[in-house]
Amino acid sequence: MKNRICETFGIELPLLAFSHQRDVVAAVTNAGGMGVLGCSIITPEDLEADLSWIDEQTGGKPYGCDVIIAGKYDGKTEHRTHEEQVAAIPQEALAWRDKVLREHDIDPALLNPPLEFQITEDANQKLLDVIWRHEQVKLVANALGVPPQFFIDQAHEHGLKVGALVGAKEHAVKQAQAGVDIIIAQGHEAGGHTGEISTLVLVPEVIAAVERIRPEVMVLAAGGIVTGRQMAAAIALGADGVWCGTVWLLTEESETNPVIKQKYIAASSRDTLRSRSRTGKPSRQLKSDWTAAYEPEAGGPGPLPMPGQRLIAEPVFKLVDKLAQTGHEGAIALENYFVGQGIGLLDQVKPAKQVVYEFAEDYLAAAERLAASLDD
Repeated sequence: MKNRICETFGIELPLLAFSHQRDVVAAVTNAGGMGVLGCSIITPEDLEADLSWIDEQTGGKPYGCDVIIAGKYDGKTEHRTHEEQVAAIPQEALAWRDKVLREHDIDPALLNPPLEFQITEDANQKLLDVIWRHEQVKLVANALGVPPQFFIDQAHEHGLKVGALVGAKEHAVKQAQAGVDIIIAQGHEAGGHTGEISTLVLVPEVIAAVERIRPEVMVLAAGGIVTGRQMAAAIALGADGVWCGTVWLLTEESETNPVIKQKYIAASSRDTLRSRSRTGKPSRQLKSDWTAAYEPEAGGPGPLPMPGQRLIAEPVFKLVDKLAQTGHEGAIALENYFVGQGIGLLDQVKPAKQVVYEFAEDYLAAAERLAASLDD
């Protein structure tokens, strides 16, 4: 295909695949799209190993990295050490977490260490330093607000394009003004952190707003997109390509354990909701007993602001993932993940390469239908 995204990165399809699994990133990249590795919950050492592996597997092809570096958290926590962040978590919040686990026949003492996930300025910079060392990484995207200026400057100094996810037109304007190169207009349907405007409305809104400020900024459509016909619709709206996440969860290379893949296959588009229960910010995820425990009617203290809720939730889900694979019923009931409404269109596990090829075939069929609708 010929468009700005394909020409910028030298890829065959304007299909960017977000995944926490390096195998998915490599498979999509080798199939003609562009994989983007989620790097928010990983140590610098593990990130170095993953990027080196992807480099070896993809033969010089470009790929990207996605980080979560908020411009601000709750106003002060980004300047605290990890130990200070942990100490600031209210005992009431920890007690509620323990209660939820016990109700599902899980001993909180199995959380070892109980709080290990780090979100600090120093930790963020260490991840970025790893990314800058890998020349095949051509895009770095940020998922929470306008990236800090140091982030944009460092990326541009190393020759990378900067992407940012937005959920509203006014957010896209701020991103464009800040110097971002690619805006991912992520609709309400999307998994993960997302806003309240549907993809079909948000994408043309963002395109029109950005064109008035910096027409060179590219726009990707995201949110509920799991097929080539939806990619064709995004291109018809004026987008330069698409950014997809949920569709890769049901690939053979996905990090998702088999038990949870079955939950995804059984899920409909109505089995997701926006909840602050995993990160402290609204993010769409699969409904589960964990999300229910943080609804107002549950009677608990509710989720903490970021990063406190992530410090609570991430160790829990590392344990829950492990137990769920053994068939532990309580863990399976709690288990969830960031999932978009497009999950309702997915009903089987496939190789990532096959998904990319089906995107291309589906896109071509949609383009032919559109062309056939015009008079000669």
